[in-house]
Amino acid sequence: MPVAIITGASKGLGRALAEALAARGWDLVLDARGAEALTAAAAAVSGHGTRVEALPGDVTDTGHRAELVAAAWKLGGVDLLVNNASALGAEPLVRLAELPLKGLRRALEVNVVAALGLVQEALPLLRESPAGAVVAVSSDAAAEAYETWGGYGASKAALDQLAAVLAEEEPGLRVWAVDPGDMATELYAAAVPDDEDPRPEPAGVVPAFLRLLDERPASGRYGAPSLLEGR
Repeated sequence: MPVAIITGASKGLGRALAEALAARGWDLVLDARGAEALTAAAAAVSGHGTRVEALPGDVTDTGHRAELVAAAWKLGGVDLLVNNASALGAEPLVRLAELPLKGLRRALEVNVVAALGLVQEALPLLRESPAGAVVAVSSDAAAEAYETWGGYGASKAALDQLAAVLAEEEPGLRVWAVDPGDMATELYAAAVPDDEDPRPEPAGVVPAFLRLLDERPASGRYGAPSLLEGR
């Protein structure tokens, strides 16, 4: 069975992706900081009959990243790495003039440095996979300028660039930066708590990610809405 590592998998998009991949027979290594929520997610996902390893921890921890890859190796390797864990930098979001530099450093550490660190850790196993792939969960804020989204957007823009360079350096892999679009997640609620407009559930964009896995288009940056339109 193919094996995927998904970070930030206790809730939102990460959990929805885990559910969908497990339903397809994937074995999974799941990460999140909240042990209780991660345990509940793993129990639900394992109901599909696949092997699920849930390892709570912080992706900025070198040892934790090594544990994630070691767990995947025991399951058979790494065929897919989804860097989904994210930090906003400030909750709620604030203008750059008020953005705490400590918060910006945290966003960069989680969204960029830890993501690259996990890629580096998993790369030997990804290279061995007949269909190795890396997904960097991006954001519209990486490409557009929105007030208060500067720190988070800068970190996601850096992640996009890392993904693009990785694709050039590792032509045997597929490396996709994916903007999932607006979703009803706790991350968005924390970012803009006063925004009460309805937003789609994360499960609604999962088919876009599955299409990438099924069709394996060229490495690059993709928007989930355009992938869904092309179904």
